[in-house]
Amino acid sequence: MVFAAFRSIGAYIPPKIMTNLDFEKILDTSDEWITKRTGIKERRIAQKNEGSSDLGFKASQIAIQRANIDKNDIDLVICATVTPDYLCMPSTACLIASKLGLEPVQAFDISAACTGFVYAVSVAKAFIESGMKKNVLIVGAEKYTSILDYTDRGTCFIFGDGAGAAIISASDNKSEAIIDVNCSSDGNYSDLIQTIGGGSLHPCSQEVLDQKLACIRMKGNETFKLAVKTLSADVKVMMKKHNLINSDINHFIPHQANYRIIKAVGDMLGFTKEQTVVTVDRYGNTSAASIPMAMNYAYEQGKINSGDTVLFDAFGAGLTWGSALFPFSPKK
Repeated sequence: MVFAAFRSIGAYIPPKIMTNLDFEKILDTSDEWITKRTGIKERRIAQKNEGSSDLGFKASQIAIQRANIDKNDIDLVICATVTPDYLCMPSTACLIASKLGLEPVQAFDISAACTGFVYAVSVAKAFIESGMKKNVLIVGAEKYTSILDYTDRGTCFIFGDGAGAAIISASDNKSEAIIDVNCSSDGNYSDLIQTIGGGSLHPCSQEVLDQKLACIRMKGNETFKLAVKTLSADVKVMMKKHNLINSDINHFIPHQANYRIIKAVGDMLGFTKEQTVVTVDRYGNTSAASIPMAMNYAYEQGKINSGDTVLFDAFGAGLTWGSALFPFSPKK
């Protein structure tokens, strides 16, 4: 029997930092207000000439190197993003594969917003367990500054740019296997987080440009309540299904949307501060990139070791949500 193993993690963190003090210069806001509301102190900003594929390419290089595989052994590339280089085509995954210099390979994007990387884990697991693929590169890459309205006091300070990547590979060792991934959605709440303009319903026009309809809009209070409820419930189902208790989880890595959400969910689930990975203070919300960036941070801090049990938990526009449970299984 073939199992899917989570082999490596990597990330690219753009060097440019935008702090809350920088926002004080362009908005009627303050460091104290932003910190209290979100827990965010700073976020990273990609260069103007960089696209999400550039960020994803750099994160992928690290993940491939750490997985100790030849890049041409990769037989599938999946990129989770809502800020693709191009509106419709080609996919960002195709661009990442090209920049990596891969031989012709299957590649496609996933659009599940902040849950995108967990969705990518789910798809990679299915491809490998079916026997169709052996080494899958999954990427979460976002240039959120490309869809921000810097006059929108409710959203613009929340988001940042960055990318994370991982290699999921076939294994015959059940102890290395990704244990479970659960993903779902409910389009009845699609109006809570949207980019209204630029698609087929509201194509590019002068009105879309003038009203900045291609920028993200979010109903913060409603989203907060649903996020806490959904994230908590999803993990409870996963834990119960596999007869796990809190101490069985070494690293709880939630989507880095807002520290208040992370703390509320952690408290409801009973995870300690030491178990919970938090990077929202330094990177902001990087959507599909937030979970792999957070995992990479913990890994580079020497906190995640081979065999550790990791639990992802994400929630995003759609609405989408998902959780993934697995042992970190670097190639020996």
